[in-house]
Amino acid sequence: MIQLKSRLNVIDNSGALIVECIKVLKNAKWASIGDEIVVSVKKARPISEKTVGTMSTAKIRKGDVKRALIVRTKKGARRPDGRMINFDDNACVLLNDQKQPLGSRILGLVAGELRFKNWAKVVSLAPKVI
Repeated sequence: MIQLKSRLNVIDNSGALIVECIKVLKNAKWASIGDEIVVSVKKARPISEKTVGTMSTAKIRKGDVKRALIVRTKKGARRPDGRMINFDDNACVLLNDQKQPLGSRILGLVAGELRFKNWAKVVSLAPKVI
């Protein structure tokens, strides 16, 4: 479960590396897989002069406030058949204002629960869905 001040890894190529949750966008104190949150970028890849003109996704800087989609949590998620799925870390994907992924690639595993929560674009970009 993700709550305020939780730190998450970013698994897309948007330029952010580590973010911190500053708001859960539903009427609860925590968020789980498939929920949207508002995050602040705590660590980002450095932007050089060469990459500014070539990469449109490298414009994420430390301190930026963005929306994110939770794709993995350490706390297990119960599946309808009774199985419990959990991961080694908490991870998210940054979103733009139209609720589309900010990066063009996803660089890790995502949970299969995203299919049932209408995040087909994220599932299609992921290399493996568990």
